[in-house]
This record gives sequence, structure tokens and C-alpha cells, in this order.
Amino acid sequence: MAKTSVFVIWILIICSWFIIWQSYYIKYKDPNQPISVRIKDLLSQMTLEEKIGQMTQIERKVAESDVMKNYFIGSVFSEGGSVPAPKASPEAWVNMVNEIQKGSLSTRLGIPMIYGIDAVHGHNSVYSATIFPHNVGLGATRDPILIKKIGAATALEIRATGIPYTFAPCIAVCRDPRWGRCYESYSEDPKLVQAMTEFIPGLQGDVPPKSKKGFPFVSGREKVAACAKHFVGDGGTTKGLDENNTVLSRNGLLNIHMRAYYDAIAKGVATVMVSYTSWNGVKMHANRDLIDGFLKNTLGFKGFVISDYEGLDRITNPFHANYTYSIEAAISAGIDMVMVPYNYTEFIDGLTFLVKNKFIPMSRIDDAVTRILLVKFSVGLFEKPLADFSMAKYIGCKEHRELAREAVRKSLVLLKNGKSADKTLLPLPRKTSKILVAGKHADNIGYQCGGWTIKWQGFDGNLTVGTSILNGIKKTVDAETEVVYQENPNTDFLKSNQFSYAIVVVGELPYAETNGDSQNLTIPEPGPSIITNVCGNIKCVVVLITGRPVVIQPYLATIDALVAAWLPGTEGQGIADALFGDHDFTGKLSFTWLKTVDQLPMSVGDAHYDPLFPFGFGLKT
Repeated sequence: MAKTSVFVIWILIICSWFIIWQSYYIKYKDPNQPISVRIKDLLSQMTLEEKIGQMTQIERKVAESDVMKNYFIGSVFSEGGSVPAPKASPEAWVNMVNEIQKGSLSTRLGIPMIYGIDAVHGHNSVYSATIFPHNVGLGATRDPILIKKIGAATALEIRATGIPYTFAPCIAVCRDPRWGRCYESYSEDPKLVQAMTEFIPGLQGDVPPKSKKGFPFVSGREKVAACAKHFVGDGGTTKGLDENNTVLSRNGLLNIHMRAYYDAIAKGVATVMVSYTSWNGVKMHANRDLIDGFLKNTLGFKGFVISDYEGLDRITNPFHANYTYSIEAAISAGIDMVMVPYNYTEFIDGLTFLVKNKFIPMSRIDDAVTRILLVKFSVGLFEKPLADFSMAKYIGCKEHRELAREAVRKSLVLLKNGKSADKTLLPLPRKTSKILVAGKHADNIGYQCGGWTIKWQGFDGNLTVGTSILNGIKKTVDAETEVVYQENPNTDFLKSNQFSYAIVVVGELPYAETNGDSQNLTIPEPGPSIITNVCGNIKCVVVLITGRPVVIQPYLATIDALVAAWLPGTEGQGIADALFGDHDFTGKLSFTWLKTVDQLPMSVGDAHYDPLFPFGFGLKT
């Protein structure tokens, strides 16, 4: 009898310990469990309120701790130029992100938020970060291996600020340079854009050979979740108007604008952002056939689909005219996370109403949250939601600046070299008596970086760390060579000095998105006047700082040598490397260079193809 009592007591003790263990053991927090099991366990415990919170992304300025906790917000982001403080250090960024994260971790289930940012040519919102050439220049390198290295360097600098997610790369196929976002595109050629999707494994890491196709993959703490954007057809709008209508057959859409998404999904891209544009009159944010039907079901994409900034508001005209309808249309179309960014209570209340009244089925909400959680688990947020300062050393480090300098020189396209083949100007002699450098773009890091740098629309001046083109020239020429910089020299000044030659650096002013739309593609004054004046009096090389091909033909005969330098970023030394012959010119046009805007749209292969410089053109020294 005593033995039986002891046995019963032991059974009771074991059961008690099991119950206690169960109360502490939470399956979704167990890293040894398969991700699918963890997601299923977590989803089963979530309320509708918690699920809709996960589908909501808000801007950092409204992401207070109580907001994160009370509304179960799933994601926070920085809009263009939104920073903790001017010239904020990596540590200040980490502290800000962690403070927001602590609000999320204090919720009942402790689901971490995911912070996103537009790091589209380096970690471009962060002071002293390495700013690489914009995609228009990287496309001219024709070097996917280099692009992958840039992705890896960018990931390190993003992680240095405690951020695990970037809205990049843009894999648009720009078919009309009048579009204000053309510099975000690698090329007018879909095959070249496909090759440049190597940026994704640079950011995320290489997908293991046996991974399931379509599933997001982020290989570790030194990598970040990527975002292929903007789905789909954003580079094909009528007259290149931003956020406009792409008129094209289904075959045309799939063969031109969709092709890079096949590669992005095969490389494990974590998220896809939807375009503001329409396709044949149907807003992409409401296009169920392409988002739910083609992207998710046909292509098998398993990550989450995110709206663009206030993308739901743009479904109607006028803006935000019927927000409840827009929510229903977008979520039903397959959008999983909504970049609100400020009116989060209106979005949450509207979506809650639509679900409770069965306009949107619970299965659609569960699908969206499953995808969001899959990315969060893949990134490792549940294991280590808070960042530290250990990676701060990567911001603007020497290795990354050298990589950016290499990218600059490989992106340069030599369009003209001398008035005739036997009278070339480049490479320039570094030892001579006196040279002139002209044009405001020569000593302006903001101009050479373009839009999406420190501020959304870019900036004028030297507001971040880098090397201007002028300083690159000064560092390269012989110590006995006098370098004279005159922003806009007059004729008397030109004639009163005996310059051996002139380097004229002119081009577009910084812009982003719709502000960059141009129906004439001319270089703003005083650029044309400087070219005419200087090159009419001195042997000259013109370096064009531009986000796309521009109208240059009226001045071409006056110019001795012409270099397309695109938007090279912070490392202006790379331009001097090529001008003075330390490195050859190797870049090839990834866009057709037009004669006049009347020819547009015009892409390689068109029947009316008559360019000033054809796709693939590029001289060598």
C-alpha cells in the first residue's frame, strides 16, 4: 500500500511539473520548432485585433510605445528623410528602433515589429553612410557580381542602425526617360534588369540549393529582408508620367515588366511592393488578378505583399475619396501589409468593420498574417528583436567607400572622345600648367548623389561625408598642376587665363518621384550656357550628372569629350580615376540615348529606333 501511495505521489509531481513546464513553454518562441509550426501556434492564439495590427505599417514619428502596444502594430518605417535627429549616429538609430520595439514586445504575445527603410543606393537616409551610384549607373556596369557586393555592403550599413528591412531593389524597366523615377531603374532592357536582381542575394544571402521556391530567405544577422518593387509595370506609363497608366497587352506586361520578378522570387525575396500605377486603367493596388492570381498563385510567392506609401488612398480619384472601399479592394486583391502611414486608426477600424461584416473573409486575414510572420521568423526577429551597437563600424567604412568608388568608375560611359578618332582628349594629362573646373555640380555632393539622399528630394551642398568631383580631381593631378574652380566663368575670365583644358561638370538638379517628371529632358541653366561658353573657348570634357539620358545634341559638336556619370553618389574620386587614366572606361549604356523628346518612347528593338547613342554604346580609352 505504501509503495502505491509513493507511486501516486510521483505521478502527481510529474504531472505538476509538466503543467508548470507547459505554462512556460510557448511553442512559437521555440527556435528548435519548424517555422511553419511556430506560425500555426502563434496564429491560433491571435485575436482579430492583433492580426489586423500586424497588417499595419506606420511612420516612425507616430510610433510611440503606447501606440505599438495598444494597436499591436506590425511594422514601422522611415519615410524619405525621416530620421531620429539631423546627422544622427548609428547608435541614435539603434536606440530609436529599440525603443519602438520594446513597445511591441510588451504586448500580450510579444510579437516583434519589423522596421523598414528606403535604402535604395546605400543607406541613403543616414549621415556619413556610403552612397553608391543610383541604379541607372549600376546598370551601365553590366556587372551582377559587383551589384551583389553592393547589396551585401548596404545590408551591413542598414543593420548597423538596427534596421532589418529595406524597400529595395527597384526592378522597374524604365521605357521612357521622362519618368521621374527612371534613375531607380537599371535598364530599359528586361534581361539586364533580371541580371541585376543579384542585389537581392547581396542583401539577403544566397538561397540554399534545396530551399522551396518562393519562400523568403534571410541568411543571418548581417543580412536584411529585401523588397522587389514596384509591382508591376511602373516603368511603362504613358509619356513617362509617374503614378500613371501603363497601356500594354498582357504578353507585353509579362515579357517586359514582369520578368525580373521571376528571378527575384527564385532568389528568395522576402517582400514585394505594389506600384501606384495602373495597367490598362486598373489600379495595381486593386488588381486581384495580378497580385493574388499571378504573383502569389502562379509564381508561388510566399512572402508578404506591401502597399506603397498611402497606396490605398490613391485607388480612388479624388485621393482618399472612399477609404472603406479602398481597404476592401486592396486587401481582397492580395495586399498583406499597408503602409498607412499616419491614419492608422482609420485603417484598423475600417478593416475590422469589413471583416466583422464578412466583406473580407477571415481566411484572407490569416493568409496575410501568416506571410508577415513568415518574414519575421525568417529574419530572426523572434530570437533577437533588439539591436546593439556592434555593427556601427560599418557605416561609411573604408571598404564600402572603395567598393562605391569602383562602382562609380565602372558605371561611367564615355560617349565622345575628341573631335575625331585620331585626336582624342582622354585620358587627361595630370601634369600640366593650369586646368579649369567649371559647373556647380563639380563641388556639390548633394547634386552628385541625386534624390533619395539624406532627404527625400535630395539636397544642395555637402551635407554628408564624401568626396566631391572637384576634390577627386585635386587629389589626382600632379602637385605642380594648378586647379582653378570657377562655377560659371565668363568669357573674359576664360580668355585672360591660359588653361590647358577644362572639365565641365553640369547636369540635372536632385529630384525624386513625380517631382522628376520631365517632358523636355533638358539640362537646366546655367548648365547649357557653361558648356557653350567654356567649350567654345577651351578644349573641354563635359561630365554629365544626370538620372537618365537627356537632350545633349545641340551642344555635342562644341564638346571635345563627353562622359555620362549618372548619379555617382558620395565617391566622386571614381570619376577622376577614369578621367586621368588610372582606370579604363568600361561602362555601356543600359538606356538608349535620345536625340529629341519627340522620339519617345523609344527602346532598343523598336521599328523607329534612331538614337543619338544606341543601347550598349560606350567608348574605351
